Amino acid sequence: MAESAFDANHCALLDRARTREADRRAVAAGTSIEQLMLRAGDAVALQIERRWAARPVVVLCGPGNNGGDGWVVARRLAERGWPVRVALLGPRERLGGAARQQADRWQGSLEPVGPGSLDGAALVVDALFGAGLGRALDGAALETLAAAHTRRIPIVAIDVPSGVDGDTGEDLGAAPAVLTVTFVRKRPGHLLLPGRVLCGEVVVADIGIADSIVTALAPDAFENDPRLWIDALPGPGIADHKYSRGHALIVGGHPLTGAARMAARAAARAGAGLTTIAAPSAAWPIYAATSQSVMVAPIDTTDDLARLLTDRRISSILIGPGAGVGAETRARVLAILETRRPTVLDADAISAFSDDPASLWQAIRGPCVLTPHEGEYRRVFDCGGGKLRRARGAAAASGAVIVLKGADTVVAAPDGRVAINANAPPNLATAGAGDVLGGLVAGLLAQGMDPWRAAAAAVWMHGAAANAFGPGLIAEDLPERIPGVWRRLHRLRSRGP
Repeated sequence: MAESAFDANHCALLDRARTREADRRAVAAGTSIEQLMLRAGDAVALQIERRWAARPVVVLCGPGNNGGDGWVVARRLAERGWPVRVALLGPRERLGGAARQQADRWQGSLEPVGPGSLDGAALVVDALFGAGLGRALDGAALETLAAAHTRRIPIVAIDVPSGVDGDTGEDLGAAPAVLTVTFVRKRPGHLLLPGRVLCGEVVVADIGIADSIVTALAPDAFENDPRLWIDALPGPGIADHKYSRGHALIVGGHPLTGAARMAARAAARAGAGLTTIAAPSAAWPIYAATSQSVMVAPIDTTDDLARLLTDRRISSILIGPGAGVGAETRARVLAILETRRPTVLDADAISAFSDDPASLWQAIRGPCVLTPHEGEYRRVFDCGGGKLRRARGAAAASGAVIVLKGADTVVAAPDGRVAINANAPPNLATAGAGDVLGGLVAGLLAQGMDPWRAAAAAVWMHGAAANAFGPGLIAEDLPERIPGVWRRLHRLRSRGP
């Protein structure tokens, strides 16, 4: 991937292993664990004070460094006049290292963690485990957080809510937080569902770990953000013409014609200089009558499609929306893949291989993006685990970029890179929205973007368009909001990093 003037480092997501390694390298560079703990606790206390007036607080401290951060929060708030109590999980004798040092500085009351420790509290600070917990929450920790949720006491989590898997977003018994303060970079679990919902508002605080340390960790997971791909976005030059801007071919179906038409309009709005729908003769009048700036080419057989593909000016191809599941679709997909041109396979073009997915993987030899929703994914892939693992496994198996769609869409490359999207609003759950997304990917591919960044950019633009429209969205509205998204991105690029 080409280097970008916009630093993708700031979009990086750190899993548990990389977070521990970042701490280790910071200590090796001269920053003590105690200093990191003090900065973390100060950052959490500051975020609390920005949102609430002084009120009774109980800080739930665990036995590790997450608990150590909690002791600092308790002390800082108490110093500023807040009524603070600390509840400790387990015996004090289990505390060690920097956490023990912070506990020894606490002069206030101390009680065991339990539902009773919440009595009189108007705010709870969850400093029990954070991302350090790799198992289901249980015992007093589970009971106390559940009681806080039942009593509707706001919870502020340090790092991640205890009971959220920071690597996968899996719920292992967490209670929802209204605010989560994390450090250095977000964790995948802050973005993946259900973790994203359980974290509430997420604030990333700087505790003095240098960006160079993050870069040296070679992160391969990122929040989908324009900084990942904005420098690669295409844009017309003064000497460009329609063919130099790319020619996107959308293979349409019959009798379902709306899907391909929306995809074609999205490809054109994404910037393709020319967009053509290849449609069955029986549906040609429908496509032609409703497609003003989009050309329509009649095809009835795979041989007709093959002849159309001899046009070397076609620079990307999308097949799937409204295609139908059957032998004809399979044959067309294989003919398209044989050209090794940038290809998007969506919907029926994926499901058509449910009885023999290996034949599809063997045919993928050029740039290719698959855009399955969960149901389509299950028809052709058998990778288990969380969403990141499944998307990565599918990309590795197929050799294609995988866009595993949903409210937390994951874009995975065969080399293991993933981007997790977080800007999709609920109103994108509407028929045809996925067809528009496929068209956006095809339009960016037509202009020469590499598949991973084209897919990530399209997913983000799709969400931004939906947010710009707001309630009442239907899929036809999305392409008409793309010009506004382009203006926003051009302004961002002109300002620079």
